[in-house]
Amino acid sequence: MSIHSFHLVRAPLRESLGALLRPPSAPGLRHLEVLVGMQLGAPVVSPRRMQLRHLAVFAEWEDEAALEDFLAQRAFGRTLSGGWHVRLEFLRRWGAVGELAHLPAEAERADPGEPIVAVTLARVRLPELPRFIRWGRPVERQVRDHPETTLALAAMRPFRTVSTFSVWTSARAMTGMVFGRGEGDAARRHSEAMAERDRRDFHHEFTTLRFRPLSEHGSWEGRSDIIP
Repeated sequence: MSIHSFHLVRAPLRESLGALLRPPSAPGLRHLEVLVGMQLGAPVVSPRRMQLRHLAVFAEWEDEAALEDFLAQRAFGRTLSGGWHVRLEFLRRWGAVGELAHLPAEAERADPGEPIVAVTLARVRLPELPRFIRWGRPVERQVRDHPETTLALAAMRPFRTVSTFSVWTSARAMTGMVFGRGEGDAARRHSEAMAERDRRDFHHEFTTLRFRPLSEHGSWEGRSDIIP
């Protein structure tokens, strides 16, 4: 059975740049996105916007054995094994990015009370980048500060690919944020940004993926209990 994984690790600058420019391949690796960390809600012009030594890697594997072999036997895999990662079971997809369009719209429904991991991946239209930043930064802060997220971050590959990753205590909490349930103007930031995207799309391609966390490994910034 295929699985996905999401990895966070601090790497030497040379290795980080090498992986960005030439993402590795391996037997059983179906797709790999190598990105650099980006603090949600950070100022547009800030070293926190593009953290070149902080790698975020999202991957699809034929099976768990392929992931295990990569982490143990490949140089980049051994780098990733020194950080934190979560192994994921795919549940649902909205939208489409070409490399992941083979995933079904729905593989399985989540229990509303179970923990959920959400990953977004977008190929941004460069002329729309100012609009994307204007509408996206309030949503970044909304997700970052939500009481039901245990980890929320963004990552990018210059200059066109942007991703977000968030861990939620429950599927119910995540869908509540998406549809603007809650009190105050801040609760509507995500739904208003989506309405603006529907009016004039920011992206060439965009997808939101929902996963069930299977297991977490290692630690990130001193934490090893990120999955509820």
